[in-house]
Amino acid sequence: MTILASTSGASCYSRLVNHWVCPAYWRDYGPEIRSAVLQHLEITLLAVLLGLAVAAPVSLLARRIRQVRTPVLGLTTALYTIPSLALFPLLVPFTGLTMSTVVIGLAIYALTILVRAILEGLDSVPPEVRDAATGLGYGAGRRLLRVELPLAVPVILAGVRVATVSTVALTTVGTLVAYGGLGNLISDGVTNNFRAELFTAAVLCVVLAVALDAVLVLAGRLLTPWRRA
Repeated sequence: MTILASTSGASCYSRLVNHWVCPAYWRDYGPEIRSAVLQHLEITLLAVLLGLAVAAPVSLLARRIRQVRTPVLGLTTALYTIPSLALFPLLVPFTGLTMSTVVIGLAIYALTILVRAILEGLDSVPPEVRDAATGLGYGAGRRLLRVELPLAVPVILAGVRVATVSTVALTTVGTLVAYGGLGNLISDGVTNNFRAELFTAAVLCVVLAVALDAVLVLAGRLLTPWRRA
């Protein structure tokens, strides 16, 4: 996408005018903007879901075997310190220049938040509640699913919210492999000094993060009706 050539009757995103806010740009490039938003949303959701799928069993293992807990937390923290400029190229030989590269990379970053959130959520369950469940005949698995996880939902969901919002921001780095969603527009806007494109993409990133956070807050209220009471 490039800025239109400047003319005497230039639009608000031509080289001559180049406004930050430009309704004409939104109208003329609506399909491109919608495509970028949908790709950004898809990558974010897939990365968070993949992160949860990995974090859940890892967290349960770390909780069950106390000696594993510190190494697991240390490893996930160390993974978060890897610069995305290095992580994505490292994944490319295995996943190619595909969306999978970005999804896997972002899921790795999300592990730092998700593993800690799950562990802290389960640790927040009062010991007397566990004892009461055991006294009622609940086995370890049933107690986890019917008692501990529901009570841990608020803490876990708080971690998922943080992971989701941070993933929305990090998804823009996927432009390194041409799968950055709104990051592609940001990169193009910076390269071409295209203010309307840059500003629009940046604002949409914020809107997307706020919208996903609001959805998770609503999900938390639905999952924990006893807290509303």
